Amino acid sequence: MTQSSGRPQAPIRAVIYTRISQDRTGAGLGVERQRQDCQALASRRGWDVVETYSDNDVSAYSGKPRKDYQRMLADLEEGAATVVIVWHTDRLHRSPTELERYIDLCERRGVSTHTVQAGELDLANPSGRMTARILGAVARQESEHKGHRISRARMQRAKAGQWGGGIRPFGWGVPTGEMKTKVDRKTGEESEVPVLDMSKAVPEEAAAIETGHDILLSGGSLKAWVRWLADKGITSSRGNPIRHMDARDYLLRARNAGIAVYKGEEIGRGSWEPLVSEEKHRAVVAILKDPSRRTTPGPQPRWFGSLIYRCGRPGCTAYVYVTQSGGLKHPSYRCQTAHGGGRNAAVLDRYVQDLIIERLSREDAQDLLAPGPEGVDVAALQLESEQIRRRLTDVAAAFGAGQISMPEFTEASTVARTQLEGVNKQLARAATEDPLVPLIGAPDVRQAWKDLGLDRQRAVLKTLLNVVIKPARTGRMPDGSYFDYDSIETHWLR
Repeated sequence: MTQSSGRPQAPIRAVIYTRISQDRTGAGLGVERQRQDCQALASRRGWDVVETYSDNDVSAYSGKPRKDYQRMLADLEEGAATVVIVWHTDRLHRSPTELERYIDLCERRGVSTHTVQAGELDLANPSGRMTARILGAVARQESEHKGHRISRARMQRAKAGQWGGGIRPFGWGVPTGEMKTKVDRKTGEESEVPVLDMSKAVPEEAAAIETGHDILLSGGSLKAWVRWLADKGITSSRGNPIRHMDARDYLLRARNAGIAVYKGEEIGRGSWEPLVSEEKHRAVVAILKDPSRRTTPGPQPRWFGSLIYRCGRPGCTAYVYVTQSGGLKHPSYRCQTAHGGGRNAAVLDRYVQDLIIERLSREDAQDLLAPGPEGVDVAALQLESEQIRRRLTDVAAAFGAGQISMPEFTEASTVARTQLEGVNKQLARAATEDPLVPLIGAPDVRQAWKDLGLDRQRAVLKTLLNVVIKPARTGRMPDGSYFDYDSIETHWLR
């Protein structure tokens, strides 16, 4: 191109910007097609493209940072180009705030915008700015409608028990016999994988989830369930050993109780069969989320009566623990205050356990069971829980629509959540199991006792018996042993 004087005219410097909201394959084909069309426009107009900016798989509407867009704005501020080429205006903006900043920059730096699909946007005059704003408003409306449709579809899928994507949830996903093509986003390679029905439970994993609930509800610990899973050879859905935090997440999942969840909020009953009852689920959640529960308890006790038995020395009621220091021949119970000698831990534990097993083997052992919680109407509590959750959803919707203020929203949601916490505690009372239940009526109480595991055995001890260790006599006892059983004082709690 030449000026009327015949002297050569400097080529117009232009930049290209491309963006695609979603790139499922990761191959970048969408942005490459945009770049080719923009380059063709530049060639027809005789513009010199000095830089190409591309944000792949980034939505303008989502609010996520667009690194190359920000880099382009910085370069335009420095005078890198006077023309921006895009495939369509909606590739640049779907936010009015972003558009106004872009208009301001273009006015100050003399930058014009050209599109492959919608022609030139002259932001230097009111008509061009009005056109840009209208196009931006239309694009934003389209995004909002699309987002609403996607949200409704995802909520519907959540209600049907379909998984929203990601790693298969432990306990769920039975092969349907069909196959689908999966594309690796990093390499673009395709592979055939089985289609899973996420509303169907995996039998072994479902049984493990139920066992986890029973362990916690009968006084056991999360660590005990993790050990149980390892002993059974049960791994995560990816084939890895199940860690403490994984196990906690599995048991907190509302899906186990047939409750549908969308965006972290419960949205009602799902259309699949639950693995556990809702009252069991609520009870386990209450246990795991109890603020008084220590999440980092340190080393777990390795002895049956450690820090449960008490010292019976006059004037002392401290707990005893097991040690082998101070020249003791065997691991022995010693008072926390460090006075007095030790008591052979293995012998004492065996003696106390034999007492418990003998008592639970009697015909009247049924009388030891604690009565169920009185006045707990589980059905009514579950209905109240659903009503409170619905109220929380309604309050959030009212705030989003501008019908209530932030203080009103905060107050209403705080009250509702406090009420919900109370309902969940009542449900927990209804579902918590007496630790004696697995032992009462068992054909072989001793074997049932061994099957419990240490932490559940300790829960039975705390429920059933107080053990006080008094100062022992020295020398050989009348039965020929050197262990003074008469100095072990026991008090039945039931």
